[in-house]
Amino acid sequence: MKDSEQMSYKTAGVDIEAASRSVEMIKTWVDRTRRPEVMTGIGLFGGMFAFDVHKYQEPVLVSGTDGVGTKLRIAQMMQVHDTVGIDLVAMCVNDVLCHGAEPLFFLDYIGLGKLEPALVEALVKGVSAGCVEAGCALIGGETAEMPGFYADDEYDLAGFVVGAVECSRLINGSRIEAGDMIIGLPSSGIHSNGFSLVRKVLLEKAGLKLNDYAPELGHTWGEELLTPTRIYVKSILPLVQEFDIKGIAHITGGGLPENMERIVPQGLQAVIESSSIKSQPIYEIIQAKGAIEKREMFKTFNMGIGLAIVVSTRYYDKVLESLKAAGEKPQLIGKIEAGNEGVIII
Repeated sequence: MKDSEQMSYKTAGVDIEAASRSVEMIKTWVDRTRRPEVMTGIGLFGGMFAFDVHKYQEPVLVSGTDGVGTKLRIAQMMQVHDTVGIDLVAMCVNDVLCHGAEPLFFLDYIGLGKLEPALVEALVKGVSAGCVEAGCALIGGETAEMPGFYADDEYDLAGFVVGAVECSRLINGSRIEAGDMIIGLPSSGIHSNGFSLVRKVLLEKAGLKLNDYAPELGHTWGEELLTPTRIYVKSILPLVQEFDIKGIAHITGGGLPENMERIVPQGLQAVIESSSIKSQPIYEIIQAKGAIEKREMFKTFNMGIGLAIVVSTRYYDKVLESLKAAGEKPQLIGKIEAGNEGVIII
């Protein structure tokens, strides 16, 4: 650039007009998530949500935040951008669901190197689909064009959710006791954790191509890896209203050992029967191609269980029936025993 040439925000790499176009393009997807409590559309400085004070006697607000992680690299390599928004919502709403909270509203953050309105629309389309599935409203967000920080074809996603639960129905694991049963709900696959190891094993070590067909999976490697994280809200919310659920763990980074340990009180341990878990073929493939120990697999991946629920033997049968009626395929994966090991996988 010549010294005499005039500079602007656009010549520095930030296109304000493109940002405005993207806002117009995402309005339809945002409107699909609207709840009666939402007071404003997008465009103001803050999203407004009129909390229903008559619905709860002693409301507790439960908040959560998360991202999608390096699964985004798979989406960018495949140029498929309308599913990772579902992952973003799932990672957040499943967390607050662990406390029995109904997700109320969601906000997203998109940071990218070059703002392409069609890309932003695809990302928000996925967020919208996740919010519809979770029953929460997308009431705001931020799109930040950051040239020189991200490459032109790179982006990152973060999400924030606020939910509510009646204080008397709050779930935190404190009432878990020896003899309680652990029910697992199937994942849809890898969900959104462990992708640094997945990419290292499948793409670098094994040299697999994302667009190649995988006969053992019935679709391409890329389609398998981009399968969205499951959202469990519609199955779990009715459950926590009807039964005494003592603990729920969202099985994300750290797998069953780390996430179950977060809800098991001292003096107790969760004993997981690995043979009772019906996992997907992708885990055997990753383990074999990476020569990974089984223990490391369980520490890294959900291994086929996306959500674990702890209930007393008194309610076990009825909870199982309720989950099946909701379309779930619950599995008895373990029990709570006295001990100090936290989580034991046998």
